[in-house]
Amino acid sequence: MASTYLTWTPSNTGTRTTFTWSFWVKRNNLGSYQKIHDADYNNDANYYSSLYFKDDDTINMSNIDGGSTNISWSTSRKFRDVNAWYHIVVTFDTTNGTANDRIRCYVNGERETLTGTFAVAQGTDNTFWNRSGNKNWIGAKSVSVSDYLQACLSHYHFIDGTAYDATAFGQYDANGVWTIKTSPSVTYGTNGFFILKDGNSVTDQSGNSNNFTVGGGTLTKTEDNPSNVFATGNPLDNGADKNPVYLNGNNSYSVGSSVWRYAISTLGMSKGKFYMEQKMVSGERFAGVTDQYDNLQNNQTYAGSTALSIGYYENGNKYNSDSGSSYGNSYTTGDIIGTAIDVDNGKLYFSKNGTWQNSGVPTSGATGTGAITLPTSSNSTNVWFFVPSINNGIIQVNYGNGYFGTTAVSSAGTNASGNGIFEYDVPTGFTALSTKGLNL
Repeated sequence: MASTYLTWTPSNTGTRTTFTWSFWVKRNNLGSYQKIHDADYNNDANYYSSLYFKDDDTINMSNIDGGSTNISWSTSRKFRDVNAWYHIVVTFDTTNGTANDRIRCYVNGERETLTGTFAVAQGTDNTFWNRSGNKNWIGAKSVSVSDYLQACLSHYHFIDGTAYDATAFGQYDANGVWTIKTSPSVTYGTNGFFILKDGNSVTDQSGNSNNFTVGGGTLTKTEDNPSNVFATGNPLDNGADKNPVYLNGNNSYSVGSSVWRYAISTLGMSKGKFYMEQKMVSGERFAGVTDQYDNLQNNQTYAGSTALSIGYYENGNKYNSDSGSSYGNSYTTGDIIGTAIDVDNGKLYFSKNGTWQNSGVPTSGATGTGAITLPTSSNSTNVWFFVPSINNGIIQVNYGNGYFGTTAVSSAGTNASGNGIFEYDVPTGFTALSTKGLNL
């Protein structure tokens, strides 16, 4: 959510001993304090409650009452997968006769081990959630408006008066994968709400009309969701000396100095046909792909710098093994470069603003009209990744979410697969790189 946050102030006091959260979250950046849901009394730092990710990437809860901390727990596990949607359920029920069950946390259906103060006194009701007049903040720290949540959120429920476990909101499918219940059968209570159901709407879907407002930033809709996870750039893949600054849900990449950085896709491709777009905002740029082997060797500097990678440079040349040769038209700021990879036939195509370069025909299959042939060697894994590369500038990538940065595509092209939204037409037989796309 970057610098975006949501606010709502209840006008009624609910059941302050019993409530439940359920939401899906896809983390973007790690290693910092990031607030999920805060509530405060009178904008006072001595009176507030907080559910958050800590800088060690654990899930935490704290409650500060009169300057004293009386609830402070953490999960034992850390949550560092930037490709996954996590389903988090937290149950607060101090009426429970078992002390260790009064606060519980579930992630993807599994109960987490908590450390710290969570076996609170029976009947505890001194948190600042669910209390009339106490402002609620989703995505930022209350009072100081900081510690923004760097993540995507979906299906955000708050339940007033009932302690539900994870099975109320999710379930295992036939393959043992934890999946979402899009319309759970739950009772919301007076202050309960359900927002971010099918997009970026902060209108309460529970029937209570407990609507939030966007307090700051831009709340952007994404096709990426718990049922269809889209590729993004992967900040965990490269060493610190290779990573750019990640923005906009890890779909924008910035480098502030004259040095090459690249952002490899979170998902790889061992078969199938896939398409993505990147918008050139500033700086020196490559579009391209890399084989898993060359990426793991950690010797790349940009797309096309190694033997098992291909890059399309802004001067129109194609690059492989750090050597350029004539290929297509040059491109510059504002241009959109499409990349279509046909892993089945070992072919690669690039477009500029919808026109395929070198008279390429991505639908030509094994013939590969105008294609670049994917390089091979005894080291090839034949698992390919998109690898946008940038030097002293910014690239905005669209893996199918339909946005460049926070700006929607101007006029979506056709896409027969029905998977993803792009500026230009997706070649027939190609699709977005997502979990759904990998299984088409």
